Amino acid sequence: MSLFALPRLPAPSHLIRLVDPRVPVALKRRLVEPVLNRTFAEPLVEGEFDALEGRRITLSVSDLGVSLTLGLENQRLVMLDAPGEATIRGGWREFLCLATRREDPDSLFFQRRLLIEGDTELGLMVKNLLDGQEAGLAQGRLGALLNHLETFLHKH
Repeated sequence: MSLFALPRLPAPSHLIRLVDPRVPVALKRRLVEPVLNRTFAEPLVEGEFDALEGRRITLSVSDLGVSLTLGLENQRLVMLDAPGEATIRGGWREFLCLATRREDPDSLFFQRRLLIEGDTELGLMVKNLLDGQEAGLAQGRLGALLNHLETFLHKH
């Protein structure tokens, strides 16, 4: 072993678990909200998310230790610093399959690879909204980000 050997870096999932809790919610909002609102611009204008007004849904990526609680304010998706009334929980691969439509969303839930906890009616409503996006969510910048994340996590 060389004296100049670099230390082994932690696995990306471990790194994300270490870093995410230290990132201020305000910074997460600045990163996440614009992407979500661009991605869902048309359904937001058409009122498809109106049922989420005053409600909170948490998306929890278990294997990365990342959770985002979302709500709707003034026809915009916002990230909230409060627990959700419902939680959709699963691994990053399952959320990627949901976003890219690589697998049928209903199958992901029926096989219990994605779970709805808490207010199931709210969770199902959000699942149906996500499922209703014909081309999937992985388009534009969000799609590029998801593909880079998949490649990065797959390599490690």
